[in-house]
Amino acid sequence: MVLLCLCGLAQAQLNKTISLNINQQRLDNVLEIISNKGGFYFSYNSNSLPKDSLVSVNVKNKPVQEVLQQLLPYHYEFKESGNYIIIRRAPIRVTVITNKAVSVDKTYTVSGFVYDEQSGMAITEASVYEKDWLVSSLTNNSGYFKLRLKSSKASLATLTISKEFYEDTSVQIQPKHNQELTITMVPVTYANSQVIISPEDYINRDTAKYETVTVAPSLLINNFLGDTNKVEKTFIGRTFLSAKQKIQTLNLNKFFTTRPFQVSLVPGLGSHGKMGAQVVNNFSLNLFGGYTAGTNGIEIGGVFNVDKKDVQYFQAAGVTNVVGGNVKGFQVAGVNNTVLKNVKAFQAAGVGNFVKGNFNGLQIAGVYNHVSDTVRGVQISGVGNFSKQKIKGIQFAGVANFSNKEIEGGQIAGVINYTKKLKGFQFGIINIADTSEGVSIGLLNIIINGYHKLAISTNEVTNLNAALKTGSHKFYSILQAGFQTKANEKIFSFGYGFGSEINLNKKKTLSFNPELVSSYLYMGTWDYLNLLNRLQLNFNVKAGKYFSFYAGPCYAVFITDQTTGVTGYRFPVPTQSYAVHNFSNRVKGWIGFNAGIHLF
Repeated sequence: MVLLCLCGLAQAQLNKTISLNINQQRLDNVLEIISNKGGFYFSYNSNSLPKDSLVSVNVKNKPVQEVLQQLLPYHYEFKESGNYIIIRRAPIRVTVITNKAVSVDKTYTVSGFVYDEQSGMAITEASVYEKDWLVSSLTNNSGYFKLRLKSSKASLATLTISKEFYEDTSVQIQPKHNQELTITMVPVTYANSQVIISPEDYINRDTAKYETVTVAPSLLINNFLGDTNKVEKTFIGRTFLSAKQKIQTLNLNKFFTTRPFQVSLVPGLGSHGKMGAQVVNNFSLNLFGGYTAGTNGIEIGGVFNVDKKDVQYFQAAGVTNVVGGNVKGFQVAGVNNTVLKNVKAFQAAGVGNFVKGNFNGLQIAGVYNHVSDTVRGVQISGVGNFSKQKIKGIQFAGVANFSNKEIEGGQIAGVINYTKKLKGFQFGIINIADTSEGVSIGLLNIIINGYHKLAISTNEVTNLNAALKTGSHKFYSILQAGFQTKANEKIFSFGYGFGSEINLNKKKTLSFNPELVSSYLYMGTWDYLNLLNRLQLNFNVKAGKYFSFYAGPCYAVFITDQTTGVTGYRFPVPTQSYAVHNFSNRVKGWIGFNAGIHLF
């Protein structure tokens, strides 16, 4: 209906009436005169018209289309697009029946040759097929094809001939007759140079410049191939699909049909034969592997499933699934799932999942999950997870999580987490983010545009300490080590903690830093537990961009099993000058102090 409406609108320029009296002028000059009189543009392939031929025309108040038919009487058609009239070769298709005999068998044979209409050369590797019976053949080097069709088809049958860079040709044939055909195909009228003649070209002939539109070969190719050839470029496609199957896909990129079911042993050997890759099935069973247009129901493959378009509801393969479109529902594979568009599903693989578009759902892999766009949901893997864009959900990995943009949720990894922008939490040994509005919990938290301090301090237990504080102002981690320098009272400590910086004025020169640090104290022997936990309430004053000093009280809780001292090491802790609160025979507490400087 839409096409009919457009065709109705597209006659405005062709129905304009003009008058001409021209004798023996070049064709391209005559087209300029018509363009000027009609107030529209001509567009045509510079190689498709005999521009330098001399023509004569004498008409009065005739439609433009009639005038053009006099000038170009054979093999041309005229299409209108907006204010343009496009001149191109008409798709002339000649069908000659050179042999016609009634077949007494249950099948009849249709054979013949396919040629280029313009050059007369044989067209090789063109697909000749019958859409209803899903029977097809490829032409050989001589342009020859042969098909066997069932005689039970009583009505007229239609053969379609398709070839990349050619316009599709359809031929009606009578059933139950062996016949041989000669068929010509018209090349698609894309070209590297397209001449556009405007009305102004004729008025300003001295300054007129033809506009040349250059069409990049890659754009021309992509116009034909679309998205349905991408699965052929994957490892599975390169390994298990034959050259003829890939050629068939290129030729038939515009033809797809549906069927309730199919069964195949390998690609091309199944219930739909060579046309299996053009069929979307409700149920698909591939004993070894299958190559179909898509699945709208259930698909099971012993080794692999390859679908050029969408898959929804359920897909399972012993080794791998490869889908060129979207996946919705449930997808599972023993080794790998590869989806070249979006996924909204539960997706599981023994080794890895690869999604080129967005992912929405639950993704589980034994080794690695990879999403080239955004993630909404959960990624779980034994080794690593990757998302190139935003994540809204959680990543769990045995080793590493990587979000190239932003995470709004959480990352939990056995070793390392990374995101550019954190809006949530990270939990791992090493956590890295460019900026953070959340919390990173780990041994080392690096927020590149966050909180980085080197602290030198003293307290009542160890009088010289160094600490690395990294993270965000809201929440930073502390790696700390220290020792007591007094002779015969040695103590060595190392520990880990958390802190937060709360600004107390607008200039951010005064802040309150509560910190909780747990340290192990070495007092001459490793045979006993000596765990010192400190809640430090520091007040920090900035004295410059890279320097500040701090001090404050703390409350210490010391858990120890050591009952006797070791020569050269302090015992007990703390010294006698501090009032101690004994919570049990191995746990005591006291009020102490903490003071130091921050660098950076």
